[in-house]
Amino acid sequence: MAHVIVVGSGVAGLTAALDAVQTHDVTLFSKSDLAASNTRYAQGGVAVVIDRMQSPGAPRLGDSIESHVQDTLVAGAGLSEEQTVRILCAEGPAAIDRLIDRGVQFDRIDGELAHGLEAAHSHGRILHAGGDATGAGIAYALIDRLHESAVTVRERTTVVDLVLSGGRAVGVRLLDGEEVLGDAVVLATGGAGQLFPYTTNPEVATADGIGIALRAGAVVADLEFYQFHPTSLNAPGNFLVSEAVRGEGAVLLDADGRRFMLDVHPDAELAPRDVVARGIADQMARQPGVPVRLDATALGGEFLAKRFPNIDAACRAQGFDWGVEPVPVTPAAHYFMGGVRTDEWGRTSVCGLYAVGEVACNGLQGANRLASNSLLEGAVYGHRVVEALALDGEQDRFDSDWAEPVAFDAADPADGVEVNRADLQQVMWDAAGLSRNAADLTAARDELARWVAPQVSDAKSAEDANLLIVARAVVASALARTESRGGHFRSDFPRTDPAQARHSALVKGE
Repeated sequence: MAHVIVVGSGVAGLTAALDAVQTHDVTLFSKSDLAASNTRYAQGGVAVVIDRMQSPGAPRLGDSIESHVQDTLVAGAGLSEEQTVRILCAEGPAAIDRLIDRGVQFDRIDGELAHGLEAAHSHGRILHAGGDATGAGIAYALIDRLHESAVTVRERTTVVDLVLSGGRAVGVRLLDGEEVLGDAVVLATGGAGQLFPYTTNPEVATADGIGIALRAGAVVADLEFYQFHPTSLNAPGNFLVSEAVRGEGAVLLDADGRRFMLDVHPDAELAPRDVVARGIADQMARQPGVPVRLDATALGGEFLAKRFPNIDAACRAQGFDWGVEPVPVTPAAHYFMGGVRTDEWGRTSVCGLYAVGEVACNGLQGANRLASNSLLEGAVYGHRVVEALALDGEQDRFDSDWAEPVAFDAADPADGVEVNRADLQQVMWDAAGLSRNAADLTAARDELARWVAPQVSDAKSAEDANLLIVARAVVASALARTESRGGHFRSDFPRTDPAQARHSALVKGE
């Protein structure tokens, strides 16, 4: 029986491990507690077209799988791969069935699954669990199943690099030097929010999988596309205020109490995330020192506390009674559309190495992820990667037909200064945040080139090494795309260029 190594414990990694253990020996590594993942903190829900009251495939109040496909393609700003989008939307209902079978308790009304509306969706198709605790509901249910399974679980264990043999991934190397060998390695390490000082991501989101893959020679793609969530609390911790709050009717107000998003986009607060985030940032620049505010008072305190219990608690912990007064919000780094380049089965350009979930880039999210597609991606593609394990032979890799990878300079200077995480985060926020330009990106590239990765001796130094190599790759990608598209906005190239409707691809230079 083959040995499969899974690195990461979000919905993608947990799904892959639980599916794979049916036919393989499986070891799952988590560098912190199993629940310390972006999945655990996801509030918005799971986007899927499903209705138990009708026959399979029947539309729900005008909704359809095709409508979900089109909404995803529109949000992706011309870069979503239609094949991977169609897989997500068509296989979504079966993925929800598997989650329910594994104990996930989605919210229901009169016994039927409840559906909510979120920005850029043409229909109410968002499933929630515990109101605004969907990710936690999924994570804890899957963790319970994991503990009941035969998966070998190693928590608080940092994977530093891949073990390669003849160009093939044959295992992982741990912080203490131990090598754990296997027949396949699945990276499911999540996102990279800690590239920035303001993020909705937990502290563990340090770009580990992308850094590990880059050092192993894997192709990465679309790293210039980072999604900044429009509404995090403008308070320490940047607690996420879910898109679903605006879906329920909350509006954004400027310093004068005016709904400024009406002047920005026809869909106002329910425009795509990149539009809303930049709209807020622009308004904040016009009223320096005064944040914009999210006004949910029309919904009433009782409804808000019941529908969004975690957000309600977070607001109150910061001294805000959002049922009575609007609360200050600000954009924060939220989701990485780019990642390790994979095909629709999770195969990477390195034999034996797979990637799934936010760490991966299979073209699904394009230039701008549609709200609530990420949890579904983990559930759908976490399942598909295990199907690929059963299908693949010795050449279990793909040949990219996206773009010829460009090498970027990842080398540390001989006399450089050891990277400081806070400094790196500020450089990335200033130059590669919501708005970018050639001068700032060039200065960031030069600054990042002055720094050296720390000698890896503990989990933090391993994380810092990953953040440095990925920051260099992000800046290189952002410099190369001389247009604005989705999560990548260039103030010196503010228009979208149809000639650049193509993916980017990078590899580490020699």
